[in-house]
Amino acid sequence: MEIVRCGIHGFHEVLGIDVDEIRFFWILDSHVENARQTAYRITLAASPQGQGGDDLVLLWDTGKVQSSEQRDIVCRPKGGFLSATFHYWQVTVWGQNGVPTTSPSNEFFTAYPRSNRLLPPYSMNQTYMPHSSLIFKTWFEDEPNRWKAVWIGNGGDKPLYLRKSFALAEKPVRAIAFASGLGHFNLFCNGLPASSHVLDPGWTNYHRTVQFVAYDLSGKLADGENVVAAHVGNGFYAGDQGDRFFWPTYEDNTYVRYGNELCFFAELHLFYEDGRRETVISGPDWKVRASATSLANVYASETHDKREYPVGWDAASFDDSAWTCAKPLTGPRGKLAYQSQPPVMLHETVLPVSKKTIAPAIVSFDLGQNMSTMVHIEVSGPAGAEVIVRYSETVDEHGAVLMPDPLFKEFETGVYSRITLSGEGVESWAPDFSFTSARYIQVEGVAVGPGLGLPVIHSVWGRHVSSAARRLGSMTTDNEDVNALINMCHWSISSNLFSYHTDCPQIEKFAWLEVTHLLAPATQYMRDMESLYSKILADIADAQEPNGLVPTMAPEMRYMCGPLHDTVTWGGAIALLPELLKRYYGSTHTFSRMYVPCTRYLDYLRTKERRGGLIEHGLGDWGVDIAYGNHQANIETAMYYQCLRNVELMANTLGYTTDAAKYRAWAERIHRVYNEHLLVLPSHPRSNRSYAFYTSLDHADGRHDCTAVAQAMALQLGLVPPQHKADVQHAFLTACSPDGSSPTIRAGSIGLKHVWNTLADLDRADVALAMALGPSRHGRDGEENGLAPPPHPSYLRFLRRGETTLSEFWQDHCRSKCHDMYASVLEWCYGAVLGVREVTDGYRAWTVRPPLGRGGENFGRGVEGTVECPYGRIEVRFEREETRGKARLRVKVPVGTTATVLLPGPETAVELMREGWDEGRRLRRQGPSVELNHGTYEVEILL
Repeated sequence: MEIVRCGIHGFHEVLGIDVDEIRFFWILDSHVENARQTAYRITLAASPQGQGGDDLVLLWDTGKVQSSEQRDIVCRPKGGFLSATFHYWQVTVWGQNGVPTTSPSNEFFTAYPRSNRLLPPYSMNQTYMPHSSLIFKTWFEDEPNRWKAVWIGNGGDKPLYLRKSFALAEKPVRAIAFASGLGHFNLFCNGLPASSHVLDPGWTNYHRTVQFVAYDLSGKLADGENVVAAHVGNGFYAGDQGDRFFWPTYEDNTYVRYGNELCFFAELHLFYEDGRRETVISGPDWKVRASATSLANVYASETHDKREYPVGWDAASFDDSAWTCAKPLTGPRGKLAYQSQPPVMLHETVLPVSKKTIAPAIVSFDLGQNMSTMVHIEVSGPAGAEVIVRYSETVDEHGAVLMPDPLFKEFETGVYSRITLSGEGVESWAPDFSFTSARYIQVEGVAVGPGLGLPVIHSVWGRHVSSAARRLGSMTTDNEDVNALINMCHWSISSNLFSYHTDCPQIEKFAWLEVTHLLAPATQYMRDMESLYSKILADIADAQEPNGLVPTMAPEMRYMCGPLHDTVTWGGAIALLPELLKRYYGSTHTFSRMYVPCTRYLDYLRTKERRGGLIEHGLGDWGVDIAYGNHQANIETAMYYQCLRNVELMANTLGYTTDAAKYRAWAERIHRVYNEHLLVLPSHPRSNRSYAFYTSLDHADGRHDCTAVAQAMALQLGLVPPQHKADVQHAFLTACSPDGSSPTIRAGSIGLKHVWNTLADLDRADVALAMALGPSRHGRDGEENGLAPPPHPSYLRFLRRGETTLSEFWQDHCRSKCHDMYASVLEWCYGAVLGVREVTDGYRAWTVRPPLGRGGENFGRGVEGTVECPYGRIEVRFEREETRGKARLRVKVPVGTTATVLLPGPETAVELMREGWDEGRRLRRQGPSVELNHGTYEVEILL
């Protein structure tokens, strides 16, 4: 038995743990057949285990626990963790043969778990009210467990540089920095970046929560002179529109800054060989000056003057005598919390596939891939020359940047960066604090070569910017259109993952909440989202209003109104995400924190009930014909029901049996009312069908429609009485192909996910493929061959038009082409084509269903892929051998899990071989399924 990875639930990085309860997990591997964990023991100490000898003092010890559990193991030491201290934990597991295996020592560092989430780092007007004043006694008497740094800046709202030079008599063995800069900051140490992060810290409601970031500077400090430096920009904290586009102030100018002074704090904790420790903190002894970047508009607009850049400012040898002393500042209102979600980082480098001069002094570059990006350019020219960089997802017939939506023409003209050259050879520029989504980069004021009296553009490239959440899965098929669709979904989702799940990285950058739960089942195949979703839940709790309402976005970068502020399919994320974390990651660590906010939200929704329990307000199936409301009664009520069931689950898990009974009865009432009003039986006097189906209440005249969305919502959310399930499934398939026509997408972002899942349950790949990749249909805003466009195109329409990411709406010419609302089809690809779906929490049990049903032949000879589940790596490769009437399935099952291969029918015969078996052990099985323990198997299916 080998322990291959250990971790802490809800934390991507573990250098600033600021809570007194955490939960451990580990992953096992073994080549021994039937290997399994039978017991575990976890120990925690303040020194590396294995090096302390017999005198090692344990802070916490589970003792030997007879259990096969590997996840969600609660660690809550008596008295809490030590503040600003390295902690070391090890897990020992016993296998089925009683032999123990111990992991290497795992490390985490704490901040101040018992600072009671006060408002430090402390700053205020220290002249008027110094912190030595007696009234602050209770804040500062617990010296080991309090923050010590001071918020500092220059009192202004434009980007600034800060630095602190200090001498060390000897090199520390470890150095951990806690820092935050609002809105964004980049930290440096001795001329080097402190990390590969960008856009630190994460976006939050800064009135409630401010994230700090932890950096390991151990290898960057030396004896002698050292420097720690920071570059601070505006972000959303003190958003600066300048003369450019800034969405929070678009239309009604309602945006109000969180703060008007850019600010920064840092604590540097130094540890020496002899056990000494030292702390360097931010304060008035730091130096500050204005940045060469004078505008940092997070909406992809910066102004940077290379002539003003202080070369070497972040190095120890730099002379900062002309800089001014920093000012202590009041700082933000929000309480400090560790940046527990994955940081934002730069990923793939994408080089242009073409470039052309589209007008004198204007050169356009096509990256070939739309994506969230921070652009890099290299240019040379005389001092004082100005270069303009513009970004776009769409270009006109000449290749110039284009915003297709006439309501947002300001985005076309008002999003750009201006760089003034210093004249010092080939100069590089990349934004410090802004990004966008773009495929096309337009550079103005340049030429592609010398001789025209213009600066010369030498190179342009894009760096994909996204969350550092671990990449988990990939898949490919023998159908190139399916592969292109998978790739389009991957880029679309990845381009919207930051410190929250954005709606798009280009025109809005808002934290709309519906994508979090709608896409969680799709995203968990490709990224480890546990810590990001955990942070989003904290954002939701911060955004909840006094009456219990959860707004449609969290944090609210801009206040919306009406259904754009109050919709169950958005606000319901508060109760939907905790269950998804349990289902996909086997963790309940958010239950206790979110339980009361969830109950407050349900109490609010009860005040919005109509007709005895229906919810009829909200956005319904957003995205059908752009923004027209539909299916509100079906969708909002179904989501309300699911929220109730999830809170019942949370109550049971937490041991609140009385509450669980309350929410179970409440959910049963909603179930009854939903069916009373929306289920139409054949005996109904106004029914014209011989089967039961669900209708919407969209028609004022009482007409009963029968849509695929209405049937799918009821089927997927458990609202169909068992005796009517077959009828509703029939109604669903009929609605997918009205009037016997080819199956067509007739759904918005909410309904579409449930349509795909219903098709997966019914094993109807033929219908799903016809919808997703049917003949290229016309968009809403164009006609072709004299035919009027139907309301929705297939994905193939966009692929054939050369799009590489998903559009916001089913339109050819859309304002945003990097939305991921429709990417729920990726869940169908992994779950119904690769065939991997979870059965129990964290994939402890899972199924693989090879594509042998109707439509499976459309994937060519086969499909293959991997999924890194919470217990290890799942591998699947399926190959069809039509001429021999056989199919081959190769499956790798991680230790700690069981897989069930779902076969076409009860008479299906298979031959089974496990790696490591002698050829004579080949097994024959017959039936609808085959169960596999851990190992790698070859399964030959006789068709």
